[in-house]
Amino acid sequence: MGKIISFSNKKGGVGKTTTAINMAAYCADLGKKVLLIDIDSQGNATTGLGFSKSALKKSVYNVLIEDDNIAGNILPTQVKLLDILPANVDLTGAEVDLVYKKNRERILKTALEKIRNDYDYIFIDCPPSLGLLTINAWVSSDSVIIPLQSEYYALEGVSQLMNTIAMVRQHLNPNLQIEGVVITMYDGRALISKQITAEIKKFFKNKLYEIIIPRNVRLSEAPSHGVPIMLHDPKCVGARAYKALAEEFLSKQR
Repeated sequence: MGKIISFSNKKGGVGKTTTAINMAAYCADLGKKVLLIDIDSQGNATTGLGFSKSALKKSVYNVLIEDDNIAGNILPTQVKLLDILPANVDLTGAEVDLVYKKNRERILKTALEKIRNDYDYIFIDCPPSLGLLTINAWVSSDSVIIPLQSEYYALEGVSQLMNTIAMVRQHLNPNLQIEGVVITMYDGRALISKQITAEIKKFFKNKLYEIIIPRNVRLSEAPSHGVPIMLHDPKCVGARAYKALAEEFLSKQR
């Protein structure tokens, strides 16, 4: 049975989608069958893997709102063993549409039960908010990975995020765990980065991954080419960091 993991942070611009894409790509490169689900209406995971949101006729929206068969909406990517359930422009209205659906918090969970055994890992790229799309992802998931930027405001929204996860655990998914915390956009030259990293370590302790993702121009370029960093510049410092992070993640699964 595949393990389902949400990538979440209520703050945008923290490297959440970059982390989801590149961890998915490197886990696939390491021999795992992976599905990446883009449940963020911005659709950055979709475009980051080379798909045009406006050209897609089928997406995660059709699964959530129109009860489409999930398998028929999944697409292969350029990376062997990595599939995507993409987002398209329709997903923008999904939060409103979900309000009127029966068992609206569990729609994605029900859909994923049909294909869960087809994958080793299912990664869900969540919106930078705590609405119904994110709740659907958490109810479906075994655990959550939290990317945190090593900047002053990084810890500001974490307590609210943790409180919401606790509420979901209490009322909707008692098995939901924190899988781990990833420090992203790290600038080793800045004293504040080192100070914030120390605070994050104190707060999350053994949940913090040892591998830290540095600021890297090549990482920020890759999405504009529609590829993960392993296909853009596999030798750059960002690529090496994400490969090491995927290896650390998989070693913890054992």
